[in-house]
Parts: sequence; structure tokens; C-alpha cells
Amino acid sequence: MKNTIVVIGSSNVDMIMKMERLPRKGETITDANFVQTFGGKGANTAVGAARAGGRVAFVNAVGEDAYTPMMVENFIKDGIDCRYIFHEKGIASGHALVMIGGEGDNYLSVAPGANYRLDQKKIDQCIELLKNASYVLLQNEIPNDTNSYIIELAHSLQIPILWNFAPAKKRDLQSLEKVELLIVNETEAEFLAEKNFNKNCGYEDIAKCILKKGPKNVIITLGKSGVFVWHETCKGHIPAFAVEAIDSTAAGDIFCGCIAVQLTEGKDIADAIRFASAASALSVTRLGAQPSAPLRKEIDDFLSANTFR
Repeated sequence: MKNTIVVIGSSNVDMIMKMERLPRKGETITDANFVQTFGGKGANTAVGAARAGGRVAFVNAVGEDAYTPMMVENFIKDGIDCRYIFHEKGIASGHALVMIGGEGDNYLSVAPGANYRLDQKKIDQCIELLKNASYVLLQNEIPNDTNSYIIELAHSLQIPILWNFAPAKKRDLQSLEKVELLIVNETEAEFLAEKNFNKNCGYEDIAKCILKKGPKNVIITLGKSGVFVWHETCKGHIPAFAVEAIDSTAAGDIFCGCIAVQLTEGKDIADAIRFASAASALSVTRLGAQPSAPLRKEIDDFLSANTFR
């Protein structure tokens, strides 16, 4: 049985400043609190899936810097298969600078570093891993050519692809025709649809525009407003859980990892969304990217005690 969730993507060392509010252009805020954690959309997704009970392998490239050994060790502690993390010479791992305001909103700036060394030759070394995958999970923090190559390869092996189109940037959209499930937030949805949400253009309209570009199914995450799903077995708005957010960093990544866990376990898409929404809700109540990812028991307990808005 194919039951390994293969996440292929980025990892970052995160430098976080938490403050009462985000600064305006040209403004300096001097009373922030600092914390160093680990992030990167690929790594966050892998950690989120592993802590939610998934069997996870992470394909990534890291560099030479003081934080990298600790970052990889944390993946191992979470039970992630790290055999295909490639260690590059003469370059730092990816790094992110994050500023978080009092409402949990954030500014992010990322230096990709070794993440951009994850090329097609490295992917070729992972073919046996891919053959045993239940899903391949992708994001947009590795080279475009690499993502396109992975999609072609996974499709040829009949492995379903979950593509979190984040961050929104110019990509080879022909690959969307081979994607089983596309997950986007509101900004990314508008980018792909080439339309903005307004009173005359709602979630269903935007979803239709995205589906015309090729993916079989699409989920639009809406933060505290929940999600809109257009799936072959389920269509419509699903509400969020009510929580007090302090940091939204990695909430979307954790959502994607948890969706894959549930689908691998044979759950339908509606149940998978509810589970992933609970994990995401828990994550925004905690500071940091990977530190915010909840354990399976925490998610199950939260679901037992809470209902949707």
C-alpha cells in the first residue's frame, strides 16, 4: 500500500520579531520580542503532516550554517524520513525574516539559499521514494523547472499531486492539468484567476476560473472565514473554528499537510478539511512556524471539544 506522504520543497531558518503592531513604511519599532525558529513552506508542511500522524518523507536542499544541523535534527525527532535532504556546500540554508503584529498578521522576506539548489538531478535520485507515495506535496519555494519536472514525473507514476500554490508567482501553469488538488489562499486565488473578489465575483466564480486552468479540484483557504472547496465529491463553503489568533505563520502549510494525512487514511474531502481546519486553528494560537504544528492527539481532542463557527 502506498502510504508515504512525500513533501518536496523548502526549509528555512526563521528570525521572528513579535510586536504590538506592524511598522509603517520607514518606521522603526523598538519594543519587539525576538525568537529564532524553523520554517519554510515545504518543511512546515512536512512537520504538520508528521505530527498529525502521517508517514512523511521530506525532499529538500540545505546549506552550511550554524542552524542547519539543529533544523535537520528536529525533522528526525518528528519522525520524518530525511534520507533525501541534500547537503550543499558553499551556501547557506534558506533564511526568513518575519515580523508579526498584534493581530497575528505578518510581513515576511525570504532568502532562498540552498532551496534553489534542489534541481532535477536530485529529484531523479528520489524515484524509488516517489513510487511508494500516497501523495506528492508541492509549494512555490523551489525552482519552477524543478516543480514542473516533479509534476511530470509524479503524473507518469500515477501519484496524485497536491500543489499549494504559495507564494503566488509566475509558474508553468500547463502543469496544473496534472494536479489532483490545488490549494490557494485568497491572494493566490486572485492571482491564478486573474480576477479580484468583489460583490460581482465570489468564491465560486474565482474557483471556476482556476478550474478552467486544469486542476481537478481546488480549495481556497479564507483564514478565519473558513474555506471554499470545489471538489468532485463536495462543493461549497466550510466554516472555520473560532480561536484567538496570535500568529498566522504556517497555518496554510499545516492545513495542507493535514489534508494529505486524512486523504491517505481514506477520509473524504469534507472530513479532511474539518481535520485540517482544526490543526490550522490550533497553529494560529501559537508563535512560530513549525513550533505551532499540533500533535494528532491535540487535533482529535480539539475536534471533540469544538464545533465550527
